[in-house]
Amino acid sequence: MFSTNLPQNHQPVTFQPGQCVISHSPANMNEGASSGGEKQELKFKRAILQDQNKPENMIQRQQVIRLTYLITAMDLTCLFMQIGIIPYLAKSLGLDSVGFGYLQTTFGVLQLLGGPIFGRFADKCGTRAALTLSYLSGSAFFLLVSISTSIPLLFLSRIPSVFMHGLPGAQMVITDLTTPAERADALGKLGLCFGIGVIIGSSLGGTLSTKFGVYFPSYLAVVASLISAMIVMTCIPAHTKPKSEGQATQQRTSQSSVFSLKEILRLLKLPGVKEVFLIKVLSGLPTGLFLIMFSIISMNFFGLEAAQTGYLMSYFGVLQMVVQGLVIGRLTSRFTERTLIMLSVLAFSGVGLAMALMTNVFHYCIIALPMVFALCTMGIITDSILTKSVPPSDTGAMLGICASVPPLTRTVGPTLGGILYKMFGVSAFGYLQLVVNISLFLYIFKNRVPQNEEKAQ
Repeated sequence: MFSTNLPQNHQPVTFQPGQCVISHSPANMNEGASSGGEKQELKFKRAILQDQNKPENMIQRQQVIRLTYLITAMDLTCLFMQIGIIPYLAKSLGLDSVGFGYLQTTFGVLQLLGGPIFGRFADKCGTRAALTLSYLSGSAFFLLVSISTSIPLLFLSRIPSVFMHGLPGAQMVITDLTTPAERADALGKLGLCFGIGVIIGSSLGGTLSTKFGVYFPSYLAVVASLISAMIVMTCIPAHTKPKSEGQATQQRTSQSSVFSLKEILRLLKLPGVKEVFLIKVLSGLPTGLFLIMFSIISMNFFGLEAAQTGYLMSYFGVLQMVVQGLVIGRLTSRFTERTLIMLSVLAFSGVGLAMALMTNVFHYCIIALPMVFALCTMGIITDSILTKSVPPSDTGAMLGICASVPPLTRTVGPTLGGILYKMFGVSAFGYLQLVVNISLFLYIFKNRVPQNEEKAQ
């Protein structure tokens, strides 16, 4: 087990190797500071760097990071188990396709609203409290699913999902415990957890529901979520931010509510944040719409059975594991963040053209590789840029805002994707992807986004 109480000579400051970012952040610069204040700040940063390089602190950081990967993989496995059984549960309760769309939209809206609030809560109360809230909410979610014997109960089970943000919570821990140079690679390794969740969760959910009934995976997920919550409460430090930044956060959040829209908008107004965030949202939106509609496309366009669709999802998960776990870390050490963003946009454009021309599932299996590469690279690099563009005390809120992007897609996806598919067919997703990303490429090239061109590592 890992110690949760830091020694007296190792305050939470030891858990912030990226503290040096503070002096470069516009939100933290004070042009009128005296030379004495600058010397004190420099002395403080040197103390942090010396302390973080102590062997015992480096070992403790790595232990917490590995544990975070473990519980994230467990959480995502539980999530994908229920994603696999929900369509069958909804059908058994008499919910038609339109009603199922409303169910998915409800989940997306709640996640969209909860993401920024969850991030602010993590900054104010610490990552341990935030992750505990996420896993306890997950337990309530799965418990309600396990007793959903009617359509109203099934809709009611969506409510706890407003605070189910295990993956963003893990990103917050890793962001706090890594330097800016290490961040992109460390965040990329979370893709291994996601891939494990997709592969094991999808297959395990189907197998268990077939053998023991449609509710059994939910029973298992309740137990797993409670175990994760207990691990967090006993093994994750209460605060992973430096002591000075934690005090600054407490002073600011004590004056504003966790639900403050003003604080969220303040982050988006920081230099370079809004542009990168819009690129993050727009570049992957067409692919997101396609993936939202994939269950229908796999049946109607590819003519696949349920088991074959599951295999295809597992293939997608394996690709994501390989790209995020093995490829992105090497790319970030060789290329600048701007280069990788432009490469991702170009890959999205090529995927769009290929999607517009594909006619069978074999074509999709080939297209999936550059699609996964573009999705993973864009997601990780933009997260890394955005967390470095805000003060360390606000990284949780920024990651919470980033976490609202997938729910936004899930919210508009069923309606917008359904309209596109019904009126224009599968090729519409490809042409939309091509047009959007060619436009983004020209915008990035002309305006030099991000403004500070540096290597991700």
